[in-house]
Amino acid sequence: MLFLQISRHMPESCPMHNEKAKKTLMALVAKMEKLAKKYHVKMVGSWTAVPQHLIVSVFEAPSMEALLKFSMEPEVMAWMGYNMTETMPVMTLDEVMKVLK
Repeated sequence: MLFLQISRHMPESCPMHNEKAKKTLMALVAKMEKLAKKYHVKMVGSWTAVPQHLIVSVFEAPSMEALLKFSMEPEVMAWMGYNMTETMPVMTLDEVMKVLK
C-alpha cells in the first residue's frame, strides 16, 4: 500500500533556524532506515518546499497499522512533535484505472 504524508511546521520550528528541531530531524534521519526495515516500511520519496515549511512524503507499507507502529517510534514521535501531519492511503493512476474499468 502507498501512503501520502503531508507535514507542515511553523516557521519558528523550522530545522533551518531552530537548533532543537534540527537535532530532532538529524536523529530521525540517522535511524530512518533501521526503523523502516523493522516495520517493513519504505520511504518512496520525500520533498520539501522550504519557504512554505511543507514536507510531502510517500511511503510504501504493508498496512496502515505497520505505518502507525513505525510512526510511534520515539524518533518519529519527536519529529511529529513540531510537525502537523496528515497521512492517507493513495493509489497510483494505474490502480485507479483498474478500479474504473
